[in-house]
Amino acid sequence: MQQLNDILTRIDSCFGGSQWFVFLLLGTGLFFTVYLKLPQIRFFRHAFKVLSGKYDSDQHVGDTSHFQALSTALSGTVGTGNIAGVALAIHLGGPSAVFWMLVTAFVGMTTKMVEVTLSHKYREKAQDGSISGGPMYYMRNRLKMRWLAALFALATIFSSFGTGSLPQINSISNAIFSSFGIPHYITGIALAVVLALIIIGGIKRIAKVSERLVPFMSVVYVLGAFSVLIYNYQNILPSLLSIFGDVFSGTAAGGGFLGATFAFAFNRGVNRGLFSNEAGQGSAPIAHAAARTEEPASEGMVALLEPFIDTLVICFFTGLTLLSSGAWTEKYENRFQQTDLVVLEGKYNEQNPTDKAKVSAHILKKSSLPLYSGPLAIRAGQPVTADVTILHARSFAEDVVVKDGNNLFDGELPIVNGRIASASMSEKISLSGKSLLHSAPLSTEAFKKGLLGDWGKYIIPMALLLFAFTTSVAWSYYGDRAVTYLWGSKYVRYYHMLYIVAFFLASFTDTTIIWTLSGITIALMALPNLVGILLLHKEVKSSIFQYWKKIKANNP
Repeated sequence: MQQLNDILTRIDSCFGGSQWFVFLLLGTGLFFTVYLKLPQIRFFRHAFKVLSGKYDSDQHVGDTSHFQALSTALSGTVGTGNIAGVALAIHLGGPSAVFWMLVTAFVGMTTKMVEVTLSHKYREKAQDGSISGGPMYYMRNRLKMRWLAALFALATIFSSFGTGSLPQINSISNAIFSSFGIPHYITGIALAVVLALIIIGGIKRIAKVSERLVPFMSVVYVLGAFSVLIYNYQNILPSLLSIFGDVFSGTAAGGGFLGATFAFAFNRGVNRGLFSNEAGQGSAPIAHAAARTEEPASEGMVALLEPFIDTLVICFFTGLTLLSSGAWTEKYENRFQQTDLVVLEGKYNEQNPTDKAKVSAHILKKSSLPLYSGPLAIRAGQPVTADVTILHARSFAEDVVVKDGNNLFDGELPIVNGRIASASMSEKISLSGKSLLHSAPLSTEAFKKGLLGDWGKYIIPMALLLFAFTTSVAWSYYGDRAVTYLWGSKYVRYYHMLYIVAFFLASFTDTTIIWTLSGITIALMALPNLVGILLLHKEVKSSIFQYWKKIKANNP
């Protein structure tokens, strides 16, 4: 597993985790924001009017209403990125990562409007009579780039697993296991059956499920966040200052948190912001293409609300909740994941400022400390090798206990370049102790520090169950349309079967590998889409101008 994660991490560093990808993403959104003269502000009120059905007509072609299309697209974006993704961004980049998530969402509102407008304009009717659309259609029919369209469609299929299926059920099963002790595979089996029943019904059933669940779960989650903020009201202002105050300087070490640089905050904030709202990825246009309207730009107006709801509202409340609770700098008892575990050569004491600064510099890649290689002696479950320091989740690990099944382990663990040589280690052997948390477990601890007390821990698993599950449902449709584009409707059933099996298997797979894979698949979709919308910038401007001219003429 560790070797696979290292390979995926290297690939991710060249794409989704690289600075050039981040600048391309933000640059595209910023270009269209200026080119179209701040449409996310100018058309904001109008977008709500379109969403309300003011301009709807039963004569329009499509499978869903504006609200159903938005709900389906939101169900694809409001998921683990809003809970686990924000927690991971703060864990890696500190509070200012939230700022860059907000920036990504603001410019992403324009990007989303542009990509949806183009995709709706060039949608088609599939062999089975359903509406099929997405960036692959404008790439083929307008740009005449069949190879780019095929590349995007293939990336969509892979991303339906890397974004929609694998990380969603993984976060759900982890959260439910942490809160209720239900085995991961039981959760996986139960939800795989429900998933199968929904996606067999196609976009109309998916839309009906989404329009009911998305508003309900969003309101419940935000109310849960408010309960934490009210309880920790004295920390709200300092948390806001930390989000906006250290944007360009990075975050200093505090508590168990060993600090973050500007680069970490910027990169992870933008990257997790994209994972959350998917602006520029080209996924949401597939759902919006099914909307009943003859005006592509009107559906683009509705789409600009997505990043606002997903990131500027839900993700922001998550970030503020994490920060005001203080959970992000505290260590908690947890079972260690091998991919988050590092053994340093030499003994470093967290209470010693000099030692802490050295380890912090190592974590932040400002300098490097030697990694330990050799046997790690364990006696009655306790590491006894003298000159080593164990790090987990970018923090000093405390009270480390090693077990073989339910028994304390006694023996040696082989360490190679700071990592446990997993090939020679029994699957029953586990390490636990105190360290920082990230992803869903961190959010769970934060929600326990509110008015609900320990009852707050149930908000995250229930929110993840609804958020992440509906994301998996929406992404099954995105992959469905990509398969339809490439090979026709008759092959969709085989895709559905593979999707459901992968969904189950991911319920008990290492989360770090899942998150790394998702970053790669996001980039593979976004790159062709960003190139396509930039090439068609003049057509987008013309479409929006003509639409707005018609609206003003009919509503003087």
